[in-house]
Amino acid sequence: MTVRDHLMERFAAAIGTERVDAMFAEGRFVGTDGPVGAAEPYTAGRYIWFHRDFAPEQPVPFVVGIVHRDERIVIADKPHFLATTPRGRHITETTLARLRRDLDLPELQPAHRLDRLTAGLALFVVRPEHRGAYQTLFRDRRVRKEYEAIAPYDPELALPLTVRSRIVKERGVMAAREESGEPNSETRVELLEHRDGLGRYRLTPATGRTHQLRVHMNSLGLPLLNDPVYPVVAEPAPDDYARPLQLLAKTLEFTDPMTGRPVRFESRRTLAMPGPTAPLATDD
Repeated sequence: MTVRDHLMERFAAAIGTERVDAMFAEGRFVGTDGPVGAAEPYTAGRYIWFHRDFAPEQPVPFVVGIVHRDERIVIADKPHFLATTPRGRHITETTLARLRRDLDLPELQPAHRLDRLTAGLALFVVRPEHRGAYQTLFRDRRVRKEYEAIAPYDPELALPLTVRSRIVKERGVMAAREESGEPNSETRVELLEHRDGLGRYRLTPATGRTHQLRVHMNSLGLPLLNDPVYPVVAEPAPDDYARPLQLLAKTLEFTDPMTGRPVRFESRRTLAMPGPTAPLATDD
């Protein structure tokens, strides 16, 4: 068998024989020594790489804001519905892909990640050699993060309070869950204002478990407005841009590991308390 025979057997059913041949012609199949020819003999154990074609993606109709940019970092103000990094079916419509293209920074990398449905601040590193220093800040919990959220108001719930629990998130399962055992998550919850049965909350996480803020607010009986997972996982549906999850990564505060100076950044986005004339969010 040739390399072409093998790849036809592996991929022709999925992408078509013409596409496999076109990828050979374009030099898209690459080995350790460069492009691989279709007629080369098949060799067991050989590694061949290729980039798959991007599937069409629904454009997210919101702009990525820039709060800060210097020679080392970019602080992006991410809109709702836009993933931070390529994952699953979101590849080109991600914050990282847009910033690399729009800022002409092909080596840009994230130092941490925000959920796709969460808006607000995300830190990206311009050069690969600096990425470890900034990732370490998040790993070692040396970044102070504040979030804002809109959720139901319960006059009988005494706030502020600190929620601690053990959160478990299984791969392939949409919702995380709380279970008994040693706590691995901690969130400070404060009420900023309330009206018409809704409250605006400041959430300060001390840890960074998946869906932590959403899980903790739901456990208090205060599920975030427009949350498609908590308390009940909704059937998958196209994104409703008029109903974003009401969660915003509002501030990032840390000591810059490269300069030693304390810095603080604040999102320019806001969450609006719903009302007769107030919009639900202010994504542009």
